[in-house]
Amino acid sequence: MTHPTDIERDHERPSLPAHLRTALWLAGIGLPVLPLRASKLPVGNCVACTSSKGAGPCRCGDRPNMKFAGPCQCPAPCHAWAAATTDPTVLTSPAWARSWRQAGGVAYHPGGAGLTVVDLDNAEAVAWARQTLPATKTVATTRGEHWVYRGAMQSANGVRPGVDIKSLMSYARWINTGTGTMTALPDAVRALLGREESTAPRRGEVDSSSPARATWDRSVATGCRHNDTFIRTGLQRGLARITACRDEGAGSKAYGVARFLANQHTACPGPCGLEILARHIIDAAVSVDVPEAYAERAVANGFGAVLVKAP
Repeated sequence: MTHPTDIERDHERPSLPAHLRTALWLAGIGLPVLPLRASKLPVGNCVACTSSKGAGPCRCGDRPNMKFAGPCQCPAPCHAWAAATTDPTVLTSPAWARSWRQAGGVAYHPGGAGLTVVDLDNAEAVAWARQTLPATKTVATTRGEHWVYRGAMQSANGVRPGVDIKSLMSYARWINTGTGTMTALPDAVRALLGREESTAPRRGEVDSSSPARATWDRSVATGCRHNDTFIRTGLQRGLARITACRDEGAGSKAYGVARFLANQHTACPGPCGLEILARHIIDAAVSVDVPEAYAERAVANGFGAVLVKAP
């Protein structure tokens, strides 16, 4: 998709709050959106979701792909980026109405639209980008610029001074349509999340002991109905199948392993630590020379085929 070039005029739907009118227009061109408070933060969770603060799942289960993923049925715009949607019925629902009346802005989920935003927070970061990255659609911000690329990737903050990456599992504030033509996500941006060569695994090895990689254990899977042996055995068998594909097919195998493992957790209340299992699968594929971006997409698609539902 591409960013829009002309924005809906306010008088076209005067009965709706201005930010909701903007959100509906953005949703219509394929950007999943959510309301922001004046502080530029998402609206607070509803009563049923207030226990979701990093210590465990909320009463309604959280939305798919959150840190503590589960079968969330909450109709309100809770859980930040995970609430973003393109469904006009949801956006105009009574459960969202109060948030739109009080909203100070609109955010969108870049990864949900297949986009990546390189958030340049100051003049030095902008100067670096102009010297290093290919030109693309640019949106001026209060302190710097957003560079918007076509293609999704893992999000991360502080990849270099003044530079954040907003894509999957993140949101970006909508400002305006920007200038320039959107181009494909370059390897130079993906490389900002790359591992140091000294810590990269040798071909055929899985970097499960790297300090940068979390390890699955019961502390991250307090809502999983399976025992530790079941999880570890299934994971290791899956990783072995991936690393056995030394010449071809490892990417497809990673998709299959991700989908198989996801199927094991459809009846769990969560959390199950699936994001950590996903990282192990990606690392296994990378260890046999699958490009990391391709491996990430394969694993995300594998999990998504089973677990991801519309908000």
